[in-house]
Amino acid sequence: MYVDESGDHTYGYLEDPARRYLCLLGLFVEVETYRADFQPTLEKLKQKHFPHSPDEPIILHRKELVTRRGLFGKLKNLENEQCFNIDLLEFFSVQDYRLVAVVIDKKAHIRRYSESAYHPYHFCMVALLERYCGFLNFYNAHEDVLAGNRGGTEDTQLKEAYCTLFRTGTYFRGTEFFQRVLTSREIKLKPKIANIAGLQSADLLAYPVKQEILLSKKLISDPGDVFGKEICKVIVSKYNHHIYEGRKNGYGKVFLG
Repeated sequence: MYVDESGDHTYGYLEDPARRYLCLLGLFVEVETYRADFQPTLEKLKQKHFPHSPDEPIILHRKELVTRRGLFGKLKNLENEQCFNIDLLEFFSVQDYRLVAVVIDKKAHIRRYSESAYHPYHFCMVALLERYCGFLNFYNAHEDVLAGNRGGTEDTQLKEAYCTLFRTGTYFRGTEFFQRVLTSREIKLKPKIANIAGLQSADLLAYPVKQEILLSKKLISDPGDVFGKEICKVIVSKYNHHIYEGRKNGYGKVFLG
């Protein structure tokens, strides 16, 4: 599972909607599918729209794409932008993967728990891992977790939180639930500048998914006709869901108020 976030993971400036909500998004894909299709297809897409030397790979970052920085300045041309958007939507539509998005309202959480409030990122990670490991347990599969690193102290805290979960489980799930399916007792961390297709894809999806969930809860204003809505339309079938009832809420989309 590849993990990225959208939003601030601290408890500061909670009156600002851009800082109040944090989304942790997990994208998981079977190893052979990733090797044979997911990763090479994304590389072809990047090479098609932003030709570059394979020795100097292009890293897709949502913020840089939106602001048209550097090589992404090509997208200032409307035709180039439309062609890229079509191919990106096609990629997210046809690839075989699953998503779990956990959104926390930090203002509501700290109001409820005060000084006992969990670290927002870690609280979301626990909820994310419970869903991911539930999926793996159902299919008797074994995988691990890779997240983008965020800095020295924060990375150390994340590693400790993951190791604690692996050793002791959670309030709802015992240790065997996690240890049976996670292949590593330590979370893997890689920088965003590393050319990892799963992390880049999670980076592109985290913000529009967060906005869709918040909009469904009527917690933000409708942003109008934005490309993020187009992305959300093509990934509807990708969310983790109840295997028999098909419910996504609580399985693929989790809101922590």
